[in-house]
Amino acid sequence: MIKQTKTQMLVLAAIASIGFTAPAVQAKDVVVDGKGEIPYVIDARNVVARSGADLCWRTGYWSPAAASTAMAGEFPVGCECDSDIVAKDKCVAPVAAAPAPAPKPTAEKIKLSADTLFDFDKAVLKDEGMSKLDQLAAQASDLNLEVILAVGHTDRMGSEAYNQSLSERRAAAVKSYLVSKGVDANRVYTEGKGETQPVTGDTCNNVRGRTALIDCLQPDRRVEVEVIGSK
Repeated sequence: MIKQTKTQMLVLAAIASIGFTAPAVQAKDVVVDGKGEIPYVIDARNVVARSGADLCWRTGYWSPAAASTAMAGEFPVGCECDSDIVAKDKCVAPVAAAPAPAPKPTAEKIKLSADTLFDFDKAVLKDEGMSKLDQLAAQASDLNLEVILAVGHTDRMGSEAYNQSLSERRAAAVKSYLVSKGVDANRVYTEGKGETQPVTGDTCNNVRGRTALIDCLQPDRRVEVEVIGSK
């Protein structure tokens, strides 16, 4: 290190004696890390000394390998001083890989006929209803599941209070079955809407007879299940 310092002093003295004048526009200062053998003359600030032609002053330690390994911040010092010698890829910041696209959420709402899931006026799942829910549970297992919403609905036959309770019990029955098939209970939310959201509108207003009215109002008796997650 003493030898290097003496060399630097001699070179700087030579610069002073020659009397180089600084150019109108100087290259930016190159500040080296100050570790190991530095292949260029540096001042007290660890800034590489330059000639009047803005050329970096080399020391006796200079070699292409040293110019490529001694660091000046993020890049080798030779990137500024000997850019024609140092490999170009060492003087360019690596391009950050583009982040992987975030998985797109998917949502699918399935309307299951309550008559498929349950007997009329009941909240106990039928075999056919279990089969439908088996398919739904398999679908959910293929997703990064966020939530399953099960919303029960009834027709307008019966009192509002009774229909509200029936819709809630049917939604709860759907949840219990899905949980029994491995769906996380905390991912399944239930709600009952009772008779408040019919889909038949006024199409059954003029239907006479209980059996005919039950058949006409069939679309209102349903459980809507929405599966939300990402693949």
